Amino acid sequence: MLEHGGNLGDAGRRFGRDDWVDLSTGINPHWYPAPALPGNAWHRLPEADPALAKAACAFYGAALMLPVAGTQAAIQALPRLRAPSRVTVAAPSYAEHAHHWAKHGHTLTQTPFADLEAALACSDVMVVCNPNNPTGATVPAPQLLAWADTLAARGGWLVVDEAFGDTAPQQSITAHAERPGIIVLRSIGKFFGLAGIRLGFVAAEQSLLMRLADELGPWTVSGPAQHIALAALRDQAWQRQSRAALAASGARLQTLLGEAGISSSGTALFQWWPEPQAEALWQHMAERGIWVRLFQHAARGIRLGLPADEAAWQRLHTALHQWTLR
Repeated sequence: MLEHGGNLGDAGRRFGRDDWVDLSTGINPHWYPAPALPGNAWHRLPEADPALAKAACAFYGAALMLPVAGTQAAIQALPRLRAPSRVTVAAPSYAEHAHHWAKHGHTLTQTPFADLEAALACSDVMVVCNPNNPTGATVPAPQLLAWADTLAARGGWLVVDEAFGDTAPQQSITAHAERPGIIVLRSIGKFFGLAGIRLGFVAAEQSLLMRLADELGPWTVSGPAQHIALAALRDQAWQRQSRAALAASGARLQTLLGEAGISSSGTALFQWWPEPQAEALWQHMAERGIWVRLFQHAARGIRLGLPADEAAWQRLHTALHQWTLR
């Protein structure tokens, strides 16, 4: 399997400590407070609750949405729904996309964001993370919709992974996902901080969602996950407060990095920068109990999520200061 953030077990075994400040994911450190579960939540088969899809449509602005067991489930299933195709995946981006399209007989090309327009002519499927993970780069919504029209005219798809899109809803094309050839992935895990319940949503035209549902099979989302997510999607007061708090924290993180001489980009949930001494900085942080996301190979750099409290902010500040003085 590919390596991902959040692997504190690996961190502990490698560095022999358990007092980690975990900045290795872009997950909201102040997660939605899960409500109490019904007494039979662990007993009943988890039949799909229509109220959950309705709440997701209202929150994301979509006409139709399919709940899935995290966007990962859709990422793995979508390549199985097409005959061998020419697939362009924006790079660098979330590695699972390229990994799974390559496994199912498709011709895969990984293309920098700046070259996606030119790659459109030789693509049947284009996959874009927007905002991008790990760099935070974005493609304007009108441009994405134009690409989708071009692809749809020849039976192609534009797959847009908006897992980190909840803090910048103006960039989303979810409201247009009923149009042919558009598939949008959304995640409960990032903004709501509920990665552990494994729940995401797919927006697309009805015929494609029906094919995807058949591919995934019954009972894909647990009953407890449905109950918790329904409360989160309906809680507008929490959503407003969290967007404001995340915007402030994201700006603070970028400023803190700037004070250490690091020019970063990202979203309200994380910052990333190309780092020529990426391995050395990762080691420096780990030795101080700060677990960051190291990217090697094409996306050589570091990604930091948000500290959870003031003590964690101060530990990060100290570690960055020590790095600049080395």
